[in-house]
Amino acid sequence: MAATGVWWRGLMLIRTNEIWVSKTVLLETEWVLRSLYSFSPESLAGALRALAGLRTVFLEDELAAAKALDWLYEGLDFADALHLASVGNARQFATFDRKLARQARRTSTLETISL
Repeated sequence: MAATGVWWRGLMLIRTNEIWVSKTVLLETEWVLRSLYSFSPESLAGALRALAGLRTVFLEDELAAAKALDWLYEGLDFADALHLASVGNARQFATFDRKLARQARRTSTLETISL
């Protein structure tokens, strides 16, 4: 019953207020849905896009979030995808994560440096 109450309060908050969602909140939401509720990447991308599409919800850096959700749908880890999508005007992307470096080379035009 407690979960139903939380869900209802969240729904009422979104229906009656403008909500700003930071990138860190998106990351935490993705983690909870994946880890606790076993959402697949496709379901996660769909759920987070649905949230972002609500008229009262505003995302921090909407373009980066949209790109990261596309990459999540294509199989990238969401945190990695959001880091990569958030580079702005940078020309290079450096990472210690070799898997991310390979994915970055496939999905972006950035020069990727694997450290």
